[in-house]
Amino acid sequence: MAGNAAGEKPVTPIFLLTFAEILISMRYTKLFLGSLLIAGLFMACNNEPKPADNTSAATPPPSFKEDNVTYTGDSISMNGYIVYDDSNKNRRPAVIVVPEWWGLNDYPKMRAKKLAELGYVAMAIDMYGDGKVADNPDSAKKFAGPMYMNPGKAKARIDAAIAKLKTYGVVDTTRIAAIGYCFGGGMLLNTARLGDELKGVVSFHGSLLGTPARKDLLKTKLLVLHGNADQFVSPKDVAAFKKQMDSIGADYKFVGYDSAVHAFTNPHSTETGLKFKMPIAYNAKADTASWNEMQSFFNTLFK
Repeated sequence: MAGNAAGEKPVTPIFLLTFAEILISMRYTKLFLGSLLIAGLFMACNNEPKPADNTSAATPPPSFKEDNVTYTGDSISMNGYIVYDDSNKNRRPAVIVVPEWWGLNDYPKMRAKKLAELGYVAMAIDMYGDGKVADNPDSAKKFAGPMYMNPGKAKARIDAAIAKLKTYGVVDTTRIAAIGYCFGGGMLLNTARLGDELKGVVSFHGSLLGTPARKDLLKTKLLVLHGNADQFVSPKDVAAFKKQMDSIGADYKFVGYDSAVHAFTNPHSTETGLKFKMPIAYNAKADTASWNEMQSFFNTLFK
């Protein structure tokens, strides 16, 4: 056998390798091939097509515009709060928010903001004039009393707010609804029975009886969300309201929440109830359920 050049390591012919050396060689070959396979799979996974991004670059993020507005009605000047997504220039449904008997404080404004987040133009309205609010039950009773005695006054003030809302170019004037809390819910039911042209009304823990129901006047769809433990609205009142609605074939839905008392949607009502010894309290479960019920109602109403 011819020798190797000087300094070169001798090459052992394959047929001279021991069986152990062959096994070791095969082991390293498998490891090498396995590494190549894993690297190939890693590269293949990284090269898979990315899921399509469905977010349109042309759709701007929400930009909420808040307007404090003044309008007149029922011979008084009223202050309102309007909020909507200004990045959307299309016409859309609008919702009026009628406050509890405390007046236009932060709570109805918070609800208006939540409605704007759902895509509506929302307006929390002033029922007392000049933005008056009550910080105790005596003042609230004094402010609200005239509208319980004369529901036409409440209707005139609600109608003035609707007229102001219709001046906004982003409002679809054929699709306007309203929600109301406690006093506000009762005023809206009275207004609907007087023949207001709202597409729908939602009453949260509102009073139920007031104006009589007439089939030729009540055209508004109604959703009534009630606390079954409400001490201000008795089971007798509930039965009378349902009988009234059924007698004229009204389009209404009544939902009651067990263990929920008056003002169950307002997170501050428990504290207020303790302060003034009133049977009112917040109920988180009923609050969430009633808000979801309202959303479902509007989804159908505004189709």
